[in-house]
Amino acid sequence: MKRLMMFIALLAGVAGAKAQYVTYNHDAAKMNQVTVMETGTGTLKPDFYYWLLHNSYRKRAASTNKLSFRTLSGVHLYNQVDEAKTIDTALVKRAEIEALNMADRKIDIAWLAEGDKVNGMMERFKRNIDRIIATGGLPSDRERWTEYYKVYECAIDATRDVYMPNAQRKKEYLRIYEDVARQNELLVRYLVRQHNATLTGEMLSATDNRTLNKASIAASALGRWNSSCRMVRGFHSGGSDSDGEERVNR
Repeated sequence: MKRLMMFIALLAGVAGAKAQYVTYNHDAAKMNQVTVMETGTGTLKPDFYYWLLHNSYRKRAASTNKLSFRTLSGVHLYNQVDEAKTIDTALVKRAEIEALNMADRKIDIAWLAEGDKVNGMMERFKRNIDRIIATGGLPSDRERWTEYYKVYECAIDATRDVYMPNAQRKKEYLRIYEDVARQNELLVRYLVRQHNATLTGEMLSATDNRTLNKASIAASALGRWNSSCRMVRGFHSGGSDSDGEERVNR
């Protein structure tokens, strides 16, 4: 069985070899043209044909061969290799720098340094907002200052989430802190003014409710006057007349 299979394969190979054959008809004119086009050597034949119909090509065919273009292409490729290495080196360095930049932007180190200070100022601001009603302020005033507080909360959250270097992020936190401190100072002044106005109103109300007894006040004043006069007469008894009237010694 194996011998039969080998025999069949051999017959198939012989048949294929007989079916495929190559014909070669040499054409010297075409060969010369190809040689001139590829390497620039040789001549174009028949010369009369090229002189009559392709004279411009006949003059420059040897100088514009493909071999010169291949040589120049190879030189350019070598230059491109050097340029590619330079670009690759630059890109690698840039990638390292960008990796550091990404790490600097994603990790919020600035909040670790400034977060406690900003949170402390925000807490003081919130406590003072809660004192507005107690000091006599209006609910609309409390709502207005609460909106300010929400604005600063939004600014802090946006700064923590933004893609930003830590140096710039720290500047933004400090700007927010300064602005909150400024608004908190204005709020404290407002609370003091409201508190003083409330105390003044209470004092005025207490004065209006008190009833004054003018007769008793006048009698008390007259009694103090008479007492003072008797005291003065006792000190100057040597200079008084028999009828008890005062006399001035000149």
